[in-house]
Amino acid sequence: MVVGGLAHADRPSVPDTLQQRIAACTTCHGAHGEGSPGSGFFPRLAGKPAGYLALQIQNFQRGLRKYAPMEYTVRQLSPEYIREIAEYFAAQQVPYERPPVPDLAPSFLRRGQQLVTTGDPALKVPPCQACHGKALTGTEPSVPGLVGLPYDYISSQLGSWRTGTRASAAPDCMATIANRLTPADITAVAAWLASHDVPADTHPQPAGSITPPLSCGVLGGQGGGT
Repeated sequence: MVVGGLAHADRPSVPDTLQQRIAACTTCHGAHGEGSPGSGFFPRLAGKPAGYLALQIQNFQRGLRKYAPMEYTVRQLSPEYIREIAEYFAAQQVPYERPPVPDLAPSFLRRGQQLVTTGDPALKVPPCQACHGKALTGTEPSVPGLVGLPYDYISSQLGSWRTGTRASAAPDCMATIANRLTPADITAVAAWLASHDVPADTHPQPAGSITPPLSCGVLGGQGGGT
């Protein structure tokens, strides 16, 4: 039988494997989700908590995150398929590559380290480590690691929370924090994180090992303070 001028027997065979079905992901994010070395805007997926990865796909579906190629790619994915994709990338353990960092004055890096490790009480900004873990490798089930991420990606995502092009379940603690930071603070945090050494153990901290300083919808509303 010939359909559209091409016999069934002559059609190219496409393997029905997960690797083939996630080709749309790996084209930008790397074969194993290691991130794209050619662009600072396609982040690493490998090793991040599966709950976090699944939630981000769902947030693109719900319009809480705005990026047209991602919104189109994930629009028709079922919850089961989303979970399968998330668990695949969460299980990938591939080496980190040090991302490029802009040449900034040492004062920027000192400010970045302060915000990441101790926060700024005057701005009511808690330290990044309070939720993302002491080693900044994330916390199960839904807080991502920050180490090894490119400067461009970190700064753009903090900017997206400020402009409302990225959001999460209310109360959106990250939007609150991002809007308390100055543009210079965002530069400082992104630069320090991008230049920070990746620890030997990159696994996320276990669930229940943090007490969020702010109420966070993504963490089931747990946490407190302002």
